[in-house]
Amino acid sequence: MDVDRSRLAASALLSCLLVLLLQSPTEAQILCSARTDVYVAENLTAGVVVETIAVEAGVTLALKPTAAQAPFELVQNQLRTTEVLDFEVTPRYIINIVCSQEETSATLDLVIIVLVTNVNDNPPVFSQGLYRADVSEMSPVDAPVGSFPATDRDNLGPLYYTLTSGADQFKLRSTTNPEVLVNKLLEYDKVKSVQLVLEVQDTPLAPPVEPSFSSTATIVVTVTDRDDRPPWFQPCSRQEVGGAVVCLGPGYTGRVDHNEQAPGVLQLKPGPLYAVDGDSGINEGVTYRFLSGNDDGVFAISPSTGNISMLKPSGALGTVTLTVMAAQTVNTHQFSTTSVAISVQVKSLHPPQFQQPVYEAVVTGVGAMALDPNKEDEPLRIVATDGDYGSGGVNPHLSISIKGTSDFALIDGFLFMMKDLPDATFTLQVVALDASTDESDTADLTVTVATGLTTTTLPPSTDLTNMTTVGESTASSSAGPPTEGGVTGPGSSSAPPPAEIAPSGRFGAADMAALGATLGALLFLCALVIGALVRRTRNDKAAWRKIHEASAFRSSLGKGPGADNEGIQYSNEAFEGDGDGGSSSSSSSEGGESGDEWRQTPAQLPLKEAAARSAAPPRHLLPDDGSQADSDAADSEKGVKPILTKERRLEDGYKAVWFKEDIDPNTREVVVIPDREDERDEEQRADLDSGIGVRMDEAAQDFTGSSDDL
Repeated sequence: MDVDRSRLAASALLSCLLVLLLQSPTEAQILCSARTDVYVAENLTAGVVVETIAVEAGVTLALKPTAAQAPFELVQNQLRTTEVLDFEVTPRYIINIVCSQEETSATLDLVIIVLVTNVNDNPPVFSQGLYRADVSEMSPVDAPVGSFPATDRDNLGPLYYTLTSGADQFKLRSTTNPEVLVNKLLEYDKVKSVQLVLEVQDTPLAPPVEPSFSSTATIVVTVTDRDDRPPWFQPCSRQEVGGAVVCLGPGYTGRVDHNEQAPGVLQLKPGPLYAVDGDSGINEGVTYRFLSGNDDGVFAISPSTGNISMLKPSGALGTVTLTVMAAQTVNTHQFSTTSVAISVQVKSLHPPQFQQPVYEAVVTGVGAMALDPNKEDEPLRIVATDGDYGSGGVNPHLSISIKGTSDFALIDGFLFMMKDLPDATFTLQVVALDASTDESDTADLTVTVATGLTTTTLPPSTDLTNMTTVGESTASSSAGPPTEGGVTGPGSSSAPPPAEIAPSGRFGAADMAALGATLGALLFLCALVIGALVRRTRNDKAAWRKIHEASAFRSSLGKGPGADNEGIQYSNEAFEGDGDGGSSSSSSSEGGESGDEWRQTPAQLPLKEAAARSAAPPRHLLPDDGSQADSDAADSEKGVKPILTKERRLEDGYKAVWFKEDIDPNTREVVVIPDREDERDEEQRADLDSGIGVRMDEAAQDFTGSSDDL
């Protein structure tokens, strides 16, 4: 802009000198006069007066022929434009006008310089509408990507730039410098290409100035990859760990037969073994080799393809785990490893096989077990066997599933309907798969849904809570062509009509479940009540027994060897033979117990029997007055022989009640011959004998045997 003004000023000065030389001052003032420099803004319409020339009387004006092509004209003494002036096309015009007077024949050349002033009437433009640039993902922040300036024909001042897209990864050096820089570290796997939109404006961004023009250009920045990742075994799942991207694979599995060499390349899962360069933009070659697991040289691997083959049969059963390394061909420091588990198994001679090729079933509702229409009121069970597993054919690796639908499920071979379906016939397919050999067998399954029927037969140990479904639901109950899941309409059914199965009642599965829940709740309440009653009875019996044992024991301690028996009788059958032999035998036979049991002391009786005897009701512990009198008379007739001893006697026919020495030295033992005339008295004595014996022999019971406690 400054250069153009300097040129205009120099031209104007030169024109003035030329005019002064060609005319005299007197003539210029006499004939005509005008401004030497006239400034006119561009974009003016045609017919605009540029300059009005002052002339004397009788003076005429005319444009010299050399200036006739200029976009000006003389209308009387006015210089006017004939077209729109454009500064960018012609910034200056020199107009030569001849002033002449007929009377004096005098002439004068008048020079007018028209200067067109610049106006902001053109937008800035880029040299290209689309730019392309490359940048490496290793480029640091503020690394230059490229400079993309624009030009403005008006050239009135600096241009201002902004990035309207892609400003996250890139930035401009400044608003007046269109150099694009890296704004943050780039990741090739995340960003491979960025499209930037660069906008230019010929006025400051703020505050707005009018008129203002702008334009845009597109910059496509391609991020190039760098060699920073090892090979990745395929297939794998990408994961970001600490900002780094890794690809994790499940490894590979395969199987071979024992003592047999498999021909060709081993078939592995999930597919053939291969790896690709983790830097997909570089895609360097990969080589393979074994790191471990092939010590016996049974297997071989191709360095270029990774295919594994057998060199000789494997003589050991089990699993062989091979470790394979994949490394870049050029940058060998970039490598990764994976595992290949090859199972050496006994050769399978028999594939799994269903017991019948076609199964038919009738099901009545959701959760109901399907019945076999060919067997009255019996559930359908789908079973497959494997001849490699003995006569039973039970293969633990065998699984049976329904193909292509989740409307039905198999549980231990029994068929269940998993969702509400309309009454129709469904044609399905069941698959038996041996997971160890990948051998399989299929059978057709026709299921007739008849919701109006009920069933009564259930297989043993069926747990409906463990139902699982296989596949996606694609079964259709409407008539029409087969669907992807193998389900056809009712017209394709060959199953017998549901009417062949006799209904067993009007109650459905929901009714029976509600009834069972009610009965279970009532049973639980009854169990709680019974348990409370039993516990209370036991507590009362134990307390009652303790009271009467203590009472009986105190009554026995208050009697001497010769005292009358008022409450408790202590018997010793060992002395029945001394006075009355018949009495001893009679006692043994009438009591219902053998002589060996009577010869035992109460302490030697089993604890359970002693506790049962001691728990007798109170009315059996103390005899009434009549029985007491009869007992005293019987004792008088048979004769009572008290024996005092410090030691327990274990001779045959002897039974005694003994006490510790620290109670009373004068009453260590009391022996009473039982009265056999009354059977009830006999039972009372046996109960008392048993209870006291337990109390005296068990030191850890309520009575310890000391005189103070008694």
